[in-house]
Amino acid sequence: MAAAGRARRGAGLSAAALLALPALALLALPALPVLPPGRGGGGEAQPGFSPPPGFSPPLLLPPGLREELRQRRRDLRRLEAAAGGGEAAGAAGLGCGDLSRATAVSVLGWGFTKVVARAVLAGGGSVALKSVHGAGREVRRCVQRYGAPAGCRRLAAYKLLKEVTLLRRLQHPGIVKLYGQCYDNSGDAELRVTAMLELGSPLEMIQLLQTPWEERFKICLSLVKLLFYLAHSPLGSIALLDFQPRQFVMVDGNLKVTDMDDASTEELSCKEDNDCTLDFPTKSFPLKCSVVGKCEGINEKKNLFNAYRYFFTYLLPHSAPPALRPLLSDILNATGDLRYGINETLRAFEKVLHLYKSGLYLQKRPLLLKDYISLKGFRTVEGEGHKCWPSYSHLGCLLSIHSAEEAAAICNSQLHCQSFIVTQHRTWTGRPLASFQSSWTDLIPDTNAVVYIKRSASSGGRL
Repeated sequence: MAAAGRARRGAGLSAAALLALPALALLALPALPVLPPGRGGGGEAQPGFSPPPGFSPPLLLPPGLREELRQRRRDLRRLEAAAGGGEAAGAAGLGCGDLSRATAVSVLGWGFTKVVARAVLAGGGSVALKSVHGAGREVRRCVQRYGAPAGCRRLAAYKLLKEVTLLRRLQHPGIVKLYGQCYDNSGDAELRVTAMLELGSPLEMIQLLQTPWEERFKICLSLVKLLFYLAHSPLGSIALLDFQPRQFVMVDGNLKVTDMDDASTEELSCKEDNDCTLDFPTKSFPLKCSVVGKCEGINEKKNLFNAYRYFFTYLLPHSAPPALRPLLSDILNATGDLRYGINETLRAFEKVLHLYKSGLYLQKRPLLLKDYISLKGFRTVEGEGHKCWPSYSHLGCLLSIHSAEEAAAICNSQLHCQSFIVTQHRTWTGRPLASFQSSWTDLIPDTNAVVYIKRSASSGGRL
């Protein structure tokens, strides 16, 4: 569906409406010129894609806009120097030639700075295309201030170039992949940039709240691993300044950050500890000013508290296994008070994962499986009306278990459960899924299945 977290959806636009958007000049693909070598054309990889060193904004631009352009250009050059060029990016090899041959372009959404579209490449793969939103709020405000549309679009393009630079250098499963980019710097003041990225779907928090706890824990663990990487990245500690769920997408069931243009690789400068207060709407945290004049750990702590307030609070505690809830409560309290750094948070998450996968979290209880009859080579027809929440299937009651013994305890706790089957399907932790049913009377041969039936339910049956 979408690849930019801050983009609003724009589904259902006609081709005419698509081409009418000023921001999508580059997305009118049949008319896109293939640029000569040296300007990112020909479909070749473009390890260096910033404006040529000799470029300077036209003198006719207002002085204030010229200064803003120079500042963003200096910032981009510093970032590129820290990133070490294009070698660290891997194979981000798509270029303008690939873009010109793409088809089925459709707008997914837009935000303050960028517009996002979906396109199908000549080889059949789908990508997300990001370009400057010429009618977006950032460009509009700039035009109102300076009256120079082309220069304002160039100013916005530097933010997209910054994002591409970061994506080339930062390689992690929690960051969307950069497949390539196309830029055109042929105009006097215009700078047209299109980034080709991994395509994802929007992160829907309401939908996530309805998923089993194990899946929600996976989202939070993935986020913690990403923040650990950002705290120790090749570019130093990185803060996601506009940290929101809309900055993230889901790709094949995995959480990934997709908006990096507001990321900061610089920690706040300071002269004394009073310069290092980390403020949020409901809390403030005093930090230390280091001997080198930087607020210690401010980027890491900013990311971590945002993860707590936007993700952990909603996704971690609800419907968690009872024995794990005290550990999860400790994580919530420690991250909410910033008593944990990202290293301690990751260790705490890994401890919960170990207990959950190993079954060590299960409290000692009477053995209940003895109250069930097991039939190998059979399964039951799923009974109607037996549903539970949260289930891996909306059509029945399908839950993650550690063992048949745990499944027996779950079945005993359900009013209408009469039988269950431990299926061959497994979750991301390797745990099997069990199907709980309110009927057992119809048995079907299945060499890979084992059905467990309550003895009390089978006493009047055909067994």
